[in-house]
Amino acid sequence: MKKILTGVLALFMGASVAMAQTPATQQAPAKAEHRAEKPGQKANRPALDSASGKPVKKDGTPDKRFKENKDGKDTKAQGPLKKDGTPDKRFKENKDGKPEGPKKADGTPDKRFKENKEKKAEEKKA
Repeated sequence: MKKILTGVLALFMGASVAMAQTPATQQAPAKAEHRAEKPGQKANRPALDSASGKPVKKDGTPDKRFKENKDGKDTKAQGPLKKDGTPDKRFKENKDGKPEGPKKADGTPDKRFKENKEKKAEEKKA
């Protein structure tokens, strides 16, 4: 009797698990095409400056979305260069100063980081 009851119970459990796992219906994923312009319409390109040939906005200011108009970070004054074109580190203008670490929102150095902490030996001498 126990064997029959165990067999029936196992049959019901197997049937309930099979019914609970219904396969999901597969839907075709909707492809969203993003176009900058509609078919048959020209792209909206900014006007070019007549003197420099660089893209400008309607008000005449340089359009910063373009690589030609972006300000580079290499604008600091450079000192003498070696023959191969690299900066000569013997001169003060070319030496890297104290490495700057992370800053707080107000622009001051964040003292929680090692790069921004001053050494205690320097404080004792001064």
